[in-house]
Amino acid sequence: MRHNHATNPQPMKSSIEHYIVYQHRLIHFAILKLMCSLIRLLIPITLLLMTHTSPAQAAPHALVLDIQGAIGPAVAEDVHHTLARAGDAGLVILRMDTPGGLDQSMRKIIQDILASPVPVATFVAPQGARAASAGTYILYASHIAAMSPATNLGAATPVQIGALSKPEPPRSPTVKDSSPDAPAESGNPMQHKMVNDATAYIRSLAQLRQRNVEWAEMAVREAASLSAEQALKMGVIDLIAQDIPQLLEKVDGRTLSTGNTNVTLHTRRMRIETVERNWRSRLLAVISDPNVAYVLMLLGIYGLFFELANPGTILPGVIGGISLLLALFAFQVLPVNYAGLALIFLGIAFMIGEAFAPSFGALGLGGVIAFVAGSVMLMDTGAPGFALSMSLIFAVALCSAAFFILIIGMAIRARLRPVVTGAEEMIGLLGTASEEFDGTGHVLVHGETWQAMSTVALSRGQTIRVSNRNGLILQVDPAEHNNPEVVP
Repeated sequence: MRHNHATNPQPMKSSIEHYIVYQHRLIHFAILKLMCSLIRLLIPITLLLMTHTSPAQAAPHALVLDIQGAIGPAVAEDVHHTLARAGDAGLVILRMDTPGGLDQSMRKIIQDILASPVPVATFVAPQGARAASAGTYILYASHIAAMSPATNLGAATPVQIGALSKPEPPRSPTVKDSSPDAPAESGNPMQHKMVNDATAYIRSLAQLRQRNVEWAEMAVREAASLSAEQALKMGVIDLIAQDIPQLLEKVDGRTLSTGNTNVTLHTRRMRIETVERNWRSRLLAVISDPNVAYVLMLLGIYGLFFELANPGTILPGVIGGISLLLALFAFQVLPVNYAGLALIFLGIAFMIGEAFAPSFGALGLGGVIAFVAGSVMLMDTGAPGFALSMSLIFAVALCSAAFFILIIGMAIRARLRPVVTGAEEMIGLLGTASEEFDGTGHVLVHGETWQAMSTVALSRGQTIRVSNRNGLILQVDPAEHNNPEVVP
């Protein structure tokens, strides 16, 4: 008997399933093999990229902060933030060009430098730059002192704020002068005290960094200055470099002491990163400029004055309030002479008084004098970069005097002038009675016939004076009753 396999499809079905499973396994194996090949290909590429990128990322970099202009609170804040974020940097470079600045800001910068675990190099650059006054102290305090050709430093004599006495005459420095037992000299005791304090300070910095101590004292006592080449010969600075790349080449391999540790510099191929100032330090730098702070103060005073004189104007009050707050913030960090500030307020008050109570120029002239004197005294620091412009002072004084004395005076006189339009115009006008009446009648005023009321009997043609108006009815009185000496 023959078997019909077509009637039994089970074995054929099983074979097909095994074939499909086999094909699936082949596909999975091919995919796995392809993935292994890709991994073997990507590993060398990844290692190659890491080889090229890791040194640049791992190598220490140099942070460069530009210090341009006077040393003030904004510069001190920039240096503080730069040193605070320099943990992974190999070197911090202060590229400096300054005429000097404030003693308090300078000392904050030096304290940050001395406490920094990262070496700090002060570089007087570019060519033609200087590190005068406060810049000299910062240069002495830095781990590395460098200068570009055609630059200079020195003139580090402190200046007494608001000093009216003559400066201390130059004299030759000796060890005895800087000792605590040095005899007192003739002259201003406060100036001697400041000079001796500054001398001891810069001597300590010079001894710490093993630089020329004698010349440091001369820079303070005699305002001595040196060129870059002379400073290098005398041991005041460490090196001269054209630019930052050359500076990094020259300091490579040097061992410096930062606190209790010694650091060896590896700067030959160091990456350079320039520090960008944040918005707060930029704002502080702008408003801490004495001229800007001065203008902000005046805008604040004038804005608040107009707002109080015209309540509801809003805009002058808003501008004045913001300007005055910014000025007060600037004055908080600037060495302000408060006697000068009081004179400015007094001068403005006198000029306002001249506008409201004319005194034939006495108040106005006194106000201008007080305003100018206060402006000159306001920031009498003697520090370079922290003085008000005399041209700005006189321009603002003249404009203020003209405004308060002329414009406001004219406005007040116009306010006191009799009204010539509207209902109030009728008050005080003269006219004649058109008829005889007692109580209510008609009068002729300003060429027009008006209904009038009077508490006094009036005769026809009698001169009357308008005392009030109620709609189209005038309240009148006899002219000679109100003002007998007036001739109609």
